[in-house]
Amino acid sequence: MRQIVLDTETTGLEAELGHRIIEIGCIELVHRRPTGRTFHRYLNPERDIDAGALGVHGIARADLAREPRFVDIADELLAFIADAELVIHNAAFDVGFLDAELARAPGPARTIGSAARVLDTLALARQLHPGQRNGLDALCKRYGVDNSNRDLHGALLDARLLAEVYLAMTGGQAALALDDRGFAATATPGSAAARSPLRSGAPLLVIMATPEELLAHEALLGLVAKTSGRCVWRSSDAAGSLTEAKTGSVG
Repeated sequence: MRQIVLDTETTGLEAELGHRIIEIGCIELVHRRPTGRTFHRYLNPERDIDAGALGVHGIARADLAREPRFVDIADELLAFIADAELVIHNAAFDVGFLDAELARAPGPARTIGSAARVLDTLALARQLHPGQRNGLDALCKRYGVDNSNRDLHGALLDARLLAEVYLAMTGGQAALALDDRGFAATATPGSAAARSPLRSGAPLLVIMATPEELLAHEALLGLVAKTSGRCVWRSSDAAGSLTEAKTGSVG
């Protein structure tokens, strides 16, 4: 399964009022693993940037004067996301801007929905955590994703953070530690990340789940399976994963 985690920065909040995209950042995942392939472009919006938006991302119009326009990179972007599932936080916002940019481009009408499927992680987070704050910063804190360098928003930075949050929300993979190229850093033997926190000789206390907890767990597994296409914690999917491992078909 190929997924593209995507984020944009814009000149303002309303695409219908003529605001434009000024940055696009994408991270490629294949079978829930980062491949190292990214798509990142700054864009000349050919218009002023609202003060409120400037305060969020810190990108001034003068910084973009020599960057390409969206129409110049549209084909490259569509080729990168083709036939993938787009993972976007508050997808209606980004897709609305992307579709507005595509509508300005010459040639046949094109939309993001015709090029790729879309998964909205904000809608997913609201299902998992109803009534709670589900912005990207709140989710990073909830799932232990380090966002300490997010003083300002940035499309590629936010796509990396969202990739970690999405994997944690849908499979318990909460410490992906993407490096600057989008690869996952792995712990080496003896490193802090590899050390066990268990104390030697401590008694192991086993607490069995209640029937209510088992029902809630099964409901969550169903949501994971629906979102990701497979849930290895279920017996049938676990058996399939073991068969793939034994036959060497796992990449």
